[in-house]
Amino acid sequence: MLKGIKLLAALSPVLAAAGLAGATMLAPAAPAHSQSMGDVMGAARKVAQAATVSDEQMVAYFGQMSDEMDRRNPLAPAKDPYAVRLAKLTQGLDSYDGLNLDIKAYLADDVNAFAMGDGTVRVYSGLMDAMNDDEVRCVIGHEIGHVKLEHGQKRMRRALQQDAALSVAGTASGGVRQVANSELGGLLQNVMYAQHSQKAETASDDYALTFMAARGYNLQGCPSAMDKLAALNGGGGGIALLQTHPNPAARAKRMRKQIK
Repeated sequence: MLKGIKLLAALSPVLAAAGLAGATMLAPAAPAHSQSMGDVMGAARKVAQAATVSDEQMVAYFGQMSDEMDRRNPLAPAKDPYAVRLAKLTQGLDSYDGLNLDIKAYLADDVNAFAMGDGTVRVYSGLMDAMNDDEVRCVIGHEIGHVKLEHGQKRMRRALQQDAALSVAGTASGGVRQVANSELGGLLQNVMYAQHSQKAETASDDYALTFMAARGYNLQGCPSAMDKLAALNGGGGGIALLQTHPNPAARAKRMRKQIK
């Protein structure tokens, strides 16, 4: 995947405490209306900065988030059965539709998968246990769809605009800025764990079907995957994937109509 960028957290420059201390003690309190105007101007700058984030910068942010997710979850070693199976069923998918992909498995029981805007794709072993190869492929195609259609990038820009506390710290080599490590958890929550719109999910489902056809996979893997998610959810398992995705039974029905 495009994970060649390894970013180290940097600290924003700060005023020297000794020089600031005396001035702070002697300065009068700022009027309330001045503080309010400062908040407004700060929020406006935040919106303007988020709107002008470059593609390179966006990839760097997603790279940080991918690294953080890999830090939190155990990656399957190359010779692990899950890694071997995933490599086999995604053979030839180092790149697809103009995207460089890094597809790996997590050794975690969650029935889940995700993709990042830098081309990271992660599939949880719990999902692989529940699904056959073509069903896993359809889930991967759906997640790639979110990347290609820039759904994650749009959520990233919204998160950068809305989170007034988010620190974009320092400048790394090459002039690419990064999010402070202390802020990564909040960014993950706002970008990864927020639910996509119904329109975005439908578009990614359509993309998955096109992906399956283009790769010569069995398209029935898509509605079949949704059937399994619906059955698992009906059992009260609290499927992680369904916390950010719409009703799988309805999606399966729609997919079958498209396949005919």
